[in-house]
Amino acid sequence: MTTPIIQNFEEMLAGGKDNALLRFCLGSEYLKAGDPVSAANHLKQAVVLDSKYSAAWKLLGRALVESGQPADALAAYREGIAVAEAKGDKQAAKEMTVYARRIEKSAAPGED
Repeated sequence: MTTPIIQNFEEMLAGGKDNALLRFCLGSEYLKAGDPVSAANHLKQAVVLDSKYSAAWKLLGRALVESGQPADALAAYREGIAVAEAKGDKQAAKEMTVYARRIEKSAAPGED
């Protein structure tokens, strides 16, 4: 589903304005629109463009979870935790740690 906001951002991207913030915004809007696969694609590009963007790592993990890729989401969260801790972004690191533990717990056989 394409919203007017997504369309505007996509036009900016097509016009040559590619940067981590634009990709983050596109990822966020695609998640809101119920398209986690497109969201993940843009968020992956956001962290390529700025590997220190902890909010993008966090949203990437969420997009990957919602698109049925928990192992990739866990890897994104782990990278995001390292980035956030290095930047002193304690809240983002804490949130991603919680999300990562949920994935680990759901993947652990025989545990409830």
